[in-house]
Amino acid sequence: MDIILIPGLWLDASSWDDVTPALEQAGHRVHALTMPGLGESAATTADIGIADWVATAVAAVDAVEGDVVVVGHSGGGNVAWGVADARPDRVSRVVFVDTVPPPPGNGISEFEIVDGVVPFPGWDFFPDEDVHDLDEETRARTEPLTSSVPARVPTDGISLTDPARYRVPVTLLMGDLDQPTFESMIDQWGSFAEEYRAIDDAEVIRIGSAHWPQFTVPDRLGELLAAAIRRDRAGWGQCPIPRPPSTGMTAPEM
Repeated sequence: MDIILIPGLWLDASSWDDVTPALEQAGHRVHALTMPGLGESAATTADIGIADWVATAVAAVDAVEGDVVVVGHSGGGNVAWGVADARPDRVSRVVFVDTVPPPPGNGISEFEIVDGVVPFPGWDFFPDEDVHDLDEETRARTEPLTSSVPARVPTDGISLTDPARYRVPVTLLMGDLDQPTFESMIDQWGSFAEEYRAIDDAEVIRIGSAHWPQFTVPDRLGELLAAAIRRDRAGWGQCPIPRPPSTGMTAPEM
């Protein structure tokens, strides 16, 4: 199976390096993407928006034969859902890593624009629920891997027009939310709940991490991704889900 890995904001293809071995060992062909305009100046990225990121990921799907699995971390989930909308007949599953399917017209988030681009705000910018498992060594190692993103990308609304996307199976790998907790919360999220409820086949699985599992629990993330793909082949009831470690933590407020 070909797997398209889409990073979140500020990250490039290398952010998946510690996750891909588990997928390759399972026999999959991994295509980790670096999105347009990453680390470039405002002069060259002013016209780059979320549609260009979606187009880049769609091109990756079109470059291979047969069905693909599309994985999006954080803001990359918006891109992944845009791919499902553009190629619902090619995408066998979308896996969202600590994010949810966006409704039409929704952007990722707003961040400060500096010199015409959005720089990485630093690990201290994020709430503890997002970074509690990033120790100092990991923060020091990974922050230099980040780059600015084009100013429009985080706030551009995603264009979603084909209801066939709802027939694409979806797995939500959520940091510290299991299915019952997520189901109890999603109805408070307005149009996000409507989008989620419209999906024919959706499953929520707890990772047991904060927001960047590719840095903190990459082996487990790889195992969960491989398990999601096996379920496509074997059926949901025939493939056991790796269980997360017990953290004793309660679900974060969102």
